[in-house]
Amino acid sequence: MDTDKVKIYGARVRVDSMSKVAQIEGAEKEKMKEKVQKIIGHGINCFVNRQLIYNFPEELFADAGILAIEHADFDGIERLALVTGGEIASTFDNPESVKLGHCKLIEEIMIGEDRLIHFSGVAMGQACTIVLRGASFHVLDEAERSLHDALCVLSQTVIDSRVLLGGGWPEMVMAKDVDELARKTPGKKSLAMEAFSRALQAIPTIIADNAGLDSAELIAQLRAEHHKERSTAGIDVISGAVGDMEKLGISEAFKVKQAVLLSATEAAEMILRVDEIITCAPRRREDRM
Repeated sequence: MDTDKVKIYGARVRVDSMSKVAQIEGAEKEKMKEKVQKIIGHGINCFVNRQLIYNFPEELFADAGILAIEHADFDGIERLALVTGGEIASTFDNPESVKLGHCKLIEEIMIGEDRLIHFSGVAMGQACTIVLRGASFHVLDEAERSLHDALCVLSQTVIDSRVLLGGGWPEMVMAKDVDELARKTPGKKSLAMEAFSRALQAIPTIIADNAGLDSAELIAQLRAEHHKERSTAGIDVISGAVGDMEKLGISEAFKVKQAVLLSATEAAEMILRVDEIITCAPRRREDRM
């Protein structure tokens, strides 16, 4: 909307009368008016532009009852087009090929000292905007990272809604079954299985250590609890003891637990499959003095 002005850097236009200046300005206005008429022809009541809108076309939009919004955020306009169900148009010659977006209400709201334009009742009703406010950039960055992590967990949970009890419960259940299988397995394979069981028990041990608790005591109690039938025991870091994970509502995503377990197992297998490490002695430099 700002391409119809004579604004080339260093350009000069020489005329011999004021009437010709008026003709140049009139030609600019006609070009702007023609473009505005093409936009109005789309049958819209709100026009959002990424760049500047001059006063004259803004007046024309106002006369036609169209709200004109300028200097829209580049990334924001793409999300806005997505949630309103429209497309970003770069030309206005073919109104029939342009897909328009729709929303029920456009209003200007105040958040703190900032004025924001709020679009509500969009085609994609699930869409929303979260405004973060903080005393410093460090607080804002930390809040944004926390929110991003939470949204990632939420999106993955929607894709796969299966959950497991937390607090080291899955690892202790797996370690118990692996131990039982190791006792029934003859030969050196049982040693590898016992090592895998100890590796699984390292997770609840780390949970206890990170909480500043006595991991040796808690793991011993946890192992005894898991020898009971259908035990849901895990480490309750709040009380510093073994607790019922089901009653406490402590859970974690099955997909995350599966990915961690498979990645760790594959890494261990890769290391074990390396027969020998080949090292090359550094080349000796000749004494050229």
